[in-house]
Amino acid sequence: MKENQLDGIHFLISCEHGGNRIPSAYRRYYASFEGLLRSHRGYDMGALRMGREFAALLKAPLFASTTSRLLVDLNRSIGNPRLYSGATQDAPPHVRKQILERFYFPYRDAAEADIAEAIREGCKVIHISSHSFTPELNGEVRNADIGLLYDPVRAPERDLCKRWRAGIRARAPALKVRRNYPYRGTSDGFVAYLRKRFLPDVYTGVELEINQKHVFSGAHHWAELRRQLLETLQEVVRSAKFSASHRSRYSGKGASAMP
Repeated sequence: MKENQLDGIHFLISCEHGGNRIPSAYRRYYASFEGLLRSHRGYDMGALRMGREFAALLKAPLFASTTSRLLVDLNRSIGNPRLYSGATQDAPPHVRKQILERFYFPYRDAAEADIAEAIREGCKVIHISSHSFTPELNGEVRNADIGLLYDPVRAPERDLCKRWRAGIRARAPALKVRRNYPYRGTSDGFVAYLRKRFLPDVYTGVELEINQKHVFSGAHHWAELRRQLLETLQEVVRSAKFSASHRSRYSGKGASAMP
């Protein structure tokens, strides 16, 4: 059994928008994009710190990218018009292909392979994808502190998010925790792609969204919020009722990946 497995659960943490780095080979496309690279458009502020701490607590593998989403968005599917930013969407086809081969496919393939291996070993996978969102977008103030994104049709995801939300609210009543906000959990993304590859009995994928206002609210406040999220998730997955319900849904090895 792997070190990060808890009662037959294999945790995986990912962070698709962890940094705003542009590799030197492509910097010539970004002369007019410096401001965007430093903004929420360039990366998810605080998401990598949160992802690293989840991985450390759960002894889970962390798949994280520090390359900016403005190079290629690892959280978008091939064919999505937002896969490339304005800087790269008009780059020559061979450049865009090279970016996919160097950054996009290796990241997604490695995470998917880790999930598949854990399932082959008989484990249930819980995947937390760490993100953050800007407090205001297009003049609209986002009305949440924490967002938990999931597919309501998949019972394990619905159950996990219901219990996690209840745990956060009990620990920190002042926090507004919303499900499938500020985005729908079924929107195009890496987790949504993985749901098509793995059955709900063995793969639970949740996107955690943190309002970036907390990242800038002072070191103590930000540290306390991270601690609350870490501890409440750990409490949920350690609860006997949660673990038992997931064991009863697991149907054994094999037939876990969808064609």
